[in-house]
Amino acid sequence: MSAASGEHAALMDSIYRGQRHIYDATRKYYLFGRDRLIARLACRPGDSVLEIACGTGRNLDRIAGSWPGVHLFGLDISNEMLISASGRLGARARLAQGDARDFDAATALGQERFDRVVLSYSLSMIPDWDRALRHAASLVAPGGSLHLVDFGSLEGLPRPLAAALRGWLAKFHVEPRLDLRDAALRVCALEALDCEWEDGPFAYYQSGVLQRPTG
Repeated sequence: MSAASGEHAALMDSIYRGQRHIYDATRKYYLFGRDRLIARLACRPGDSVLEIACGTGRNLDRIAGSWPGVHLFGLDISNEMLISASGRLGARARLAQGDARDFDAATALGQERFDRVVLSYSLSMIPDWDRALRHAASLVAPGGSLHLVDFGSLEGLPRPLAAALRGWLAKFHVEPRLDLRDAALRVCALEALDCEWEDGPFAYYQSGVLQRPTG
């Protein structure tokens, strides 16, 4: 792990060392769109599903329940979060520590490509997030897809509420990526992917599916 990656890992561990114990109980009230993403994965038995920045393993656990027979993989830069994920998922998932921007999937997870790749409320916390997005897209197998959900512009909320939310998120080093759609379209052009995009209610979140053709 590079020096920059080590610094970011230490920062994430410092945030989540205590937060991981209450993370799922608190985040359910404002990380909207995650279950919609899971419902749209359209997995088949035997498919491989990788969540980058898997956190406590909450999403992977839900994916296992919604799509039986899939093979689960998770990566996170925070060892503290991986402790929670491992406790939740046990032998159902292969987990590894790594930097979303440049990890070697074959070395870390024993597989180079995945049928589904998930980035859920993670790009808003990753430095060089567009690099992480490009790397995630490169891991999608033929016929597979990359699924994204993250904070939107919040422009549909009353201004005082949106400003308060942005300020609160900043305390956790979270910054909504207002040009995420444009970055996704650039990645689609580079990787020859098809893209579907939508904004959630009040532009609170944005979500996309980047599909790699079979051929």
